[in-house]
Amino acid sequence: MDPYSHEGELLNIHTAFHSGAYQQVIDFDTSSFSSSNALPVRVLKLRSQIALGQAKEVAKELNGENTPDLVAVKLLAEYELGNDVVESAKKLAEQYGSENLTVQLGVGMILSRAGEVEEALALLSKHQGSLDAVALIVQIHLQQNRTDLAAKEAQRARKWAQDSLLVNIAESWVGMREGGEKYQAAFYVFEELAQGTQTQSSHSLAAQAVSELHLGRLPEAEAALQQAITLDPNSADTVANLIALNTLLGKKEETEQLKAQLENADAEHRALADWREKKEEFEKAKAKYTPKFEP
Repeated sequence: MDPYSHEGELLNIHTAFHSGAYQQVIDFDTSSFSSSNALPVRVLKLRSQIALGQAKEVAKELNGENTPDLVAVKLLAEYELGNDVVESAKKLAEQYGSENLTVQLGVGMILSRAGEVEEALALLSKHQGSLDAVALIVQIHLQQNRTDLAAKEAQRARKWAQDSLLVNIAESWVGMREGGEKYQAAFYVFEELAQGTQTQSSHSLAAQAVSELHLGRLPEAEAALQQAITLDPNSADTVANLIALNTLLGKKEETEQLKAQLENADAEHRALADWREKKEEFEKAKAKYTPKFEP
C-alpha cells in the first residue's frame, strides 16, 4: 500500500509537511506507525527541521550515517549551511538515484538550487509515481518561467493521482502564474489549507494572502498575512509579501521597516535580490541620460 494514499498511515503527516506546518510534523505522534514507515517518517521530520532553519542540527545528527535516504538529507542540510556538496550529491545520485525517491528529491533540490536545472529534471524524471517529485518538477519549471511545461506536468499527474492534495497544490501554483479565473481556483485550495487545524501554517496563510492580492481583496490579504506573521514572526516569505501589500496600500514607513526586518530574517531572500537587481538596472539606464533644465 502507498503510505501516502488515502488509506496510508503517513497521509496526515505528509499533508502537514506539504502545507508548511513543519513544527506539527516534528511534533507528530508516530508511535503507532508500522516499522516499515520509520525511515520515511524520520526523513519528513528531518526535512521539516531543515525548513525551520535547523540544518546545522540535522547535519550533526546524521554525521556518519550511510543509509542513502539519510545521506541525501544530510547533503541537503549541508547545502543549506553553504557547503559545496554538489559533487557528492551527484555521486550519490549515480549510485542510488534510479530507484531511491529520497535521493531523487534531495539531490534534485540541491542541483536545482545550484543552477544545474537540467540535471535536476533528468534525475527527478526517474520517479515512479511520486507526487513529491511531480511537485518539485512543477516548481523548477515555474522558476524557469516555463508555465506551459509546469501545467503539462501537473495535468499528467492529475490523470493518475486524481484529487490528491499535492496535485491540487501544484495546479494552484501554476494557476497563480496563468492568472484570470485561475486565481479564484487557487484561492479555494490555499484557503482550505490555511484554515485547516492540521494544515494551517505561515506558508499556507501567505499563499492564501497572495491569491487574495491577485483578486484585489487587500483587506482580506492583510488579515491573512497578519495571522501568518503571528504564527511565525521570522518567516521571510511572509515579510516579503507584507512589503508588497504595504506598497500597494501606500504605507511607505511600514514598508521601509519591513524591508529592514526582511534583511535581518534572510539577507539573501529572492525578493531582496530582485529589488537590488532592478535598482542596479535603473541606475545604469539613468546614467545614460543627462537632465536638461529649461530657464
